[in-house]
Amino acid sequence: MENLLQELQGAQTLEALESIRIKALGKKGIITEQFVQLKTLTGEEKKHLAQNLNIMREKFESTYNHKKQSLEGKRLAQELQNEKIDVSLFSLNAKRSIGHPIHYIKDKIIQYFVSMGYELCEGPLIEDDFHNFQALNLPEYHPARDMQDTFYFNDLKLLRTHTSPVQIRTMLSQKPPIKMICPGETFRRDYDVTHSPMFHQIEGLVVDEEGKVSFSHLKYILEDFLNYMFGDVKVRFRSSFFPFTEPSAEVDISCVFCHQKGCRVCSHTGWLEVLGCGIVDDNVFKAVGYENVSGYAFGLGIERITMLSLGINDLRSFFETDLRLLEQF
Repeated sequence: MENLLQELQGAQTLEALESIRIKALGKKGIITEQFVQLKTLTGEEKKHLAQNLNIMREKFESTYNHKKQSLEGKRLAQELQNEKIDVSLFSLNAKRSIGHPIHYIKDKIIQYFVSMGYELCEGPLIEDDFHNFQALNLPEYHPARDMQDTFYFNDLKLLRTHTSPVQIRTMLSQKPPIKMICPGETFRRDYDVTHSPMFHQIEGLVVDEEGKVSFSHLKYILEDFLNYMFGDVKVRFRSSFFPFTEPSAEVDISCVFCHQKGCRVCSHTGWLEVLGCGIVDDNVFKAVGYENVSGYAFGLGIERITMLSLGINDLRSFFETDLRLLEQF
């Protein structure tokens, strides 16, 4: 018995300790075999041996448990030491990130317009029909109201399909002059390489007394903004139609990939569409109770600008958290 206790005290690993336990208490262990011998004894001799064996086993188990606890503590301490990380150490492998590409471009756009005196405004993601459609001169029969484009709720609420409702809320709560931009998430029922059910927009609105705001003002600010975003590019305005502006225009820039030589990205036209704009329609001003004012509005998709600025060809890449893409920034 003393030899077993000495072996327990001298064990240096949990594996060695387990071997000693099996040697003593296993099926063919030293103490186990002595308990088997009790079958051959009777009377006082059996009782005396049984008492000694129980004392022996209890002493062995107590020593074993104490030693096991000590060895487990040492192993844990060693593992913690091996896995310790000094977060204060500087690593040459550390990479500085600009953040998510969409947030980086959004902040860059906001920085430009705020520096030009535009107020930053926000609104709710869940809208009603008036703010999202009616006040923006979108009658009930307009295709933009189609269920396949808009996420509707049972209570006639909907997920906003553009950030234009923020313009309506701003005009209802303020009087001219107004000079604002409204960035944020928008939602439509669409999903492919150039569309996502959730995407980001930034829209701008300027309203002042009649005659103080013209299309030439709009043209200047957008040309300056696009040169700020893309460098020295050509800008053109094409006549278009939007229910909330009249006249309306779509704005293109010279292709930043082929420099107007013709490529797959620009469909060999040399031009890339980047945003829409126009003079605010009088019906929009009537909906918010404005009289004798004029104004312009513009809107752009942040994902679109990000794809062109950073050379990303699949919009879905922004939302798939692929580190191979994100680590490039």
